[in-house]
Amino acid sequence: MSGRELWADGRLRAAWAARDWPSIIRRYRALAGISQQRFGELVGMDQGYVSRLERGHARVTSEDVVARFKNGLHVPIELGGVAPRRQLPWDPPAELRERLAHAHTTGRADLRAADWIGRVLAEHRRAEDEVGGRDLWPVVRSQLDSVTQLIPHAAGETADRLMLLAAEHAHWMSWVAWHEGQRGAALAWIDLGHGWAVDGGHTDMASWAQRVRAYYSLDYGDPVRALRTAEAARYAGPRPLSPAAESVAVHQAAMAAAACAERDRARRLADEAHELALQVPDEGERPGWLYWLDPARARLQLADAAYACHAWADAADAFREALPGLEGFPRDHAYYRARLEDAQRRA
Repeated sequence: MSGRELWADGRLRAAWAARDWPSIIRRYRALAGISQQRFGELVGMDQGYVSRLERGHARVTSEDVVARFKNGLHVPIELGGVAPRRQLPWDPPAELRERLAHAHTTGRADLRAADWIGRVLAEHRRAEDEVGGRDLWPVVRSQLDSVTQLIPHAAGETADRLMLLAAEHAHWMSWVAWHEGQRGAALAWIDLGHGWAVDGGHTDMASWAQRVRAYYSLDYGDPVRALRTAEAARYAGPRPLSPAAESVAVHQAAMAAAACAERDRARRLADEAHELALQVPDEGERPGWLYWLDPARARLQLADAAYACHAWADAADAFREALPGLEGFPRDHAYYRARLEDAQRRA
């Protein structure tokens, strides 16, 4: 049965109406014939946290978690679920690359408009952290069109600046597409973003695009490729990386090394990434797309690496220390809280 067909079951509907989370999880899993691990994948949660919910050892108090259940389990509209979403055009159109080619003509680009688009994109990044990016997709796609229409009439530093803005939009669209399961489109967008960053001479963004590629490879189950790509991200161009850009590249290499069972190397890389991140504690000193890399997030990255290396006690200590810094990010807070609880259980 499909996810929607399962909701014809009276016991499941009654459990949802009562917000009886242990019964919801047990009944849904029984009807669908799936494991706690698979259930967690549907709702974007760690298996350990799903287990605690099913046994009644944890409670659902966040609206973000409720929304994950509604979306992941396809709760019907009449039970308070969400309406089916229309299909979005995920893949980048072919003419985008041509439109972004440097023109030989000179003109005057509207940099005030570009600055405004950049500020709006920064707000969308923060909104995506809280509510997800699918609903913002058409808006950001329209903004990218506005940027690409300015580039043929620009030259020199102005054109390079617009290339960076286009690359930032492409990265955002790639990230959202990946988390919506649109893997082919995500790879196409990140490749476009990387090409535009290289064309514009933006080493930090070129490195970030490769780091994202490494994350995708690791998420897809290919740690060897992820490690190779993350190492390449550290040496992405003729100019040295900023400390923040180098930090995230090194951290991604640490996560890939851990997945390759190179745990000593992973811990060394994780410590190095943490030290680099602490060099730029102020948001204004970091690239715009790394606005989130404050000391609390740097500590969480260290915790993630310890978790990947199965150093459960170290991971739990680091998660516990850093979690208060995630106030205002309910989705991330719920995710890392679940990892903390799982690390504590394993320790």
